[in-house]
Amino acid sequence: MEYREVQQIAKDTIAYAKRVINPGMNLLQVRKLCEQKMLELGADSFWYWDIGAFVFAGDETTISVSGKQYITSNRTIAENDIITIDLSPQNGNIWGDYARTIIIENGVVVDKADVCNEEWKNGLLMEDMLHSELLKFVNFNTTFEELYFHINELITKSGYVNLDFMGNLGHSIVKEKSDRVYTEKRNVQRLSNVTYFTFEPHISIHGSKYGFKKENIYYFQNGKLIEL
Repeated sequence: MEYREVQQIAKDTIAYAKRVINPGMNLLQVRKLCEQKMLELGADSFWYWDIGAFVFAGDETTISVSGKQYITSNRTIAENDIITIDLSPQNGNIWGDYARTIIIENGVVVDKADVCNEEWKNGLLMEDMLHSELLKFVNFNTTFEELYFHINELITKSGYVNLDFMGNLGHSIVKEKSDRVYTEKRNVQRLSNVTYFTFEPHISIHGSKYGFKKENIYYFQNGKLIEL
């Protein structure tokens, strides 16, 4: 499989999750459904500590933890709830990496434009804005560190905080976890030096119990950054 195909597995699985998630399900069920769907669609394994789906809901959505420590809770999805799902399918050492925040209101998954909870809607819009800013800001010579400082400044100025437990905003897509480089301070290599990288700001409003995450893979084509 090519990278685009494995990433499509993740995208299709999020679309599937939006169709099947409902109040009363617990997060262990959601994880199992997502992992089964990815295998059904062509994944042969999960590259991040053998966990295919990191799933959080409600006030758990602010949690940022390494896969080595992650334990899926038995939390039950409520009638009005916020859920983050982060997927890591793999096929033959080719990775996908894709995350979305899903909103349930009055018992059904709602599109962003229809979300009534103002904080939740604004969080989704802020994620969209950060990804748009990535595409505007980055050029062929931009370094990981420059992107780190620019986006974190924007997050702070907008009244949000970066929740990532390491403070970074993404990583390169490689074939061994230990080979990853991160969008972090002191990483002065250019983004264009890697074939693919993720952008995955995990953010929250100051003092809030809710977090938001949106992750895509990006790459350069003819010198221009585009989404995989």
